[in-house]
Amino acid sequence: MTVFENAVFISCEDDCTIFTVMAVDKGRIVYTGDELPPLSGKSRRVDLGGAAVVPVFGDTHLHFESYALFLSTVDVRKAGNFNEMGHLLRSYIQKHPKTKLLPAFGCTAHCVAEGRLPERADVDAMIETPLLLVKYDGHAAVANSALISLFPANVISDPGFDTATGWLYQNAFYKGVNFVTESMPPMGMLSGMEYASRVLAEAGVGYLHTCEGVGYKNDIDVDTLRVVRYALPQCFRIFFQTADTQKIVRRGLTRVGGCFSLALDGCFGSKDAALGGGYADEPDNKGFLPYTQQEINDFCIRANRLNLQIALHAIGDAAVEQALNAFDAALCNYPREDHRHIIIHADLIPRPMIERAAKMNIAIALQPNFLRWREEPPEYLERILGTQARELLPLRDFIDAGILISAGSDAPCTVPHPIESIYNCCNHPTPSQSVTIEEALKMHTLWPAKMCFDETDRGSLTMGKIADFTVLSGNPLEMPVDELKNITVKDIYFNGKRFDSSRRKTMLGIIAESAAGKLFRKEKN
Repeated sequence: MTVFENAVFISCEDDCTIFTVMAVDKGRIVYTGDELPPLSGKSRRVDLGGAAVVPVFGDTHLHFESYALFLSTVDVRKAGNFNEMGHLLRSYIQKHPKTKLLPAFGCTAHCVAEGRLPERADVDAMIETPLLLVKYDGHAAVANSALISLFPANVISDPGFDTATGWLYQNAFYKGVNFVTESMPPMGMLSGMEYASRVLAEAGVGYLHTCEGVGYKNDIDVDTLRVVRYALPQCFRIFFQTADTQKIVRRGLTRVGGCFSLALDGCFGSKDAALGGGYADEPDNKGFLPYTQQEINDFCIRANRLNLQIALHAIGDAAVEQALNAFDAALCNYPREDHRHIIIHADLIPRPMIERAAKMNIAIALQPNFLRWREEPPEYLERILGTQARELLPLRDFIDAGILISAGSDAPCTVPHPIESIYNCCNHPTPSQSVTIEEALKMHTLWPAKMCFDETDRGSLTMGKIADFTVLSGNPLEMPVDELKNITVKDIYFNGKRFDSSRRKTMLGIIAESAAGKLFRKEKN
């Protein structure tokens, strides 16, 4: 048994309690209180030096393998102009001269001196290697001529592909990404996934809802992560991005959803998020709905009858309405008392839809860091959305309506940073939509676990639960809300053992641990 003492433990339970001593045995919490429990001669005591301790943070919407990929290649978000962008890309090629095709990430019009997105001619000048440079929001990309010459006919002929500019939008983007990922060996991502896991651990993240399935042949990316997750410290819950429910059933998975084939609209960055009333600066543009209502209804009915948990990407109010209609059709067809179906994002959702979602027990996986997103600044949102920009992510309304909400990063779109996310929850740009610090903590701990049926084992510092916890530099409950972002993560513990982020695993080690975990560990899908 290990006894952790001299700390402020914030349980994040429904009725949040505070205590100063916690004991762990065999990876689970066996005691919480303010006095030392009975100790045996084999007990170990750990003095946490007065730090604050919370459960590990959850990230309830990210694309882990894509995040790992771009961590391992090039992220151009820090480039101040196209010249710096090109320098980053060329530097990568110089260090990796055998690269045959380079996926990179993060271009935006809002953070470069040119004030626009790079086009085909611009990226041609940057690099000769075939390049797909994905936009910061993960819903569009630009290709250079070297890559365009390799594209199959289904990409070139798609209406979403602009030959002159090299940009791929909507379905053309998904087809282009599928082509690129098919060209890349997924086993080469093992070291990238291990590195991404360490970066997340350093941010205090230990529980992930990840959306996977981006076009690798035979869905090998999904199957790779299903095995590799056993070699990584975090707990993974995989949502398969496919409309083919039999793929889920064959793998024994229980969750379906995310983006790509299950995105009901686009995003604000490309002005193709689906809006009921059109964009303020383009009233005739109401965004993009790739599916009919009947198509989404049929999918949800099929998945719901298989007792799958469904998550649908919907950003604009028209897409949110389509999601609610589909969930309603599915639950009328096959009622389920505790389905916990999810809308991902729900950035723009009017009050009647909030009330409707609450009555249907629909959960919402949202991204608080969208509220202060350098790559998509408020002045841009105000220009394209008008007064609706002040109505984005109404956190207070969600909670008051009784909706289960949880926080995520949508990585690689935003950098996973739970402390910053907590700060944004408590300092909403529309002050009336701010939440309390305790609520913000639960959005990142207990409520993520509830969203995926894991509250029995995870999400709070409760006797009997798995001892995954994060050590913070300060007690958030005793801080003014405007100082929350000054908190840092000191340590993270998995199963009661401190995680050493300096220890890197070899590829062979990852494979060996993955195989052993798959053979000997039984865990929820």
